[in-house]
Amino acid sequence: MRYFIFTDIHGNMEAMDAILAFASKQKIDHFIFLGDMVGYGASPNEIIDRIRSLQPLSLIRGNHDKAVCELDTIKSFNPIAASAILWTREAIDKKNRDYLFSLKKGPLVIDEFTTICHGAPFDEDFYIFGEFDAAEAFLHFETSLCFFGHTHFPFIYTERDHIVEGDFIAGNSFEITLEKNMRYLINPGSVGQPRDRNTRAACAVYDADKHHIAFHRLEYDIEAAQKKILAANLPPALAERLSLGI
Repeated sequence: MRYFIFTDIHGNMEAMDAILAFASKQKIDHFIFLGDMVGYGASPNEIIDRIRSLQPLSLIRGNHDKAVCELDTIKSFNPIAASAILWTREAIDKKNRDYLFSLKKGPLVIDEFTTICHGAPFDEDFYIFGEFDAAEAFLHFETSLCFFGHTHFPFIYTERDHIVEGDFIAGNSFEITLEKNMRYLINPGSVGQPRDRNTRAACAVYDADKHHIAFHRLEYDIEAAQKKILAANLPPALAERLSLGI
């Protein structure tokens, strides 16, 4: 079974197109999405329509997904993020709003080896930054592997004999074979708004039979995504940050 793992698209259709074009060449058996289809970018309806077309698909909601369909308030969002949420609420179709409303809350067990969540398995809105956060997360899932999103940083945390270590995934490609006596907490990075100063869209392919994960960073038309943001009168900073990877 080959899984395509992706998260945090945030309304960026150009980045979404790039990763799906890549996925079409990878013999994918199952898509796994870790939350936040919307927010920040100017293509919420197009993103949701494309997500709904993917089969088979397992997915969970993100904090921006919740805020857009008013399952959550915007009180915890910074002013720029909050303004994008308000814009998206107006722009989104009712059927897509209802779809966001229907999304499951993480964590979700995919198979006997794999759990998915948006923020952390103990709190869907929590940011896992560092080994102490990861150590807490490992206590809250039973499987050997958990994929998460939310931070927009590609990262691998490992646990062996109650010792947790973390590694940032730098560069445009990286591969790892999972060890049987180790547990893993893995973030593939953000599709639509990377924050690790690498502007490329991030995704990962997990081969469950070979216990192998490949991380990928893909070029996309950043300028087109920026023009859509500016044309929608969203905050210019949301366009600027795409060319900086922050």
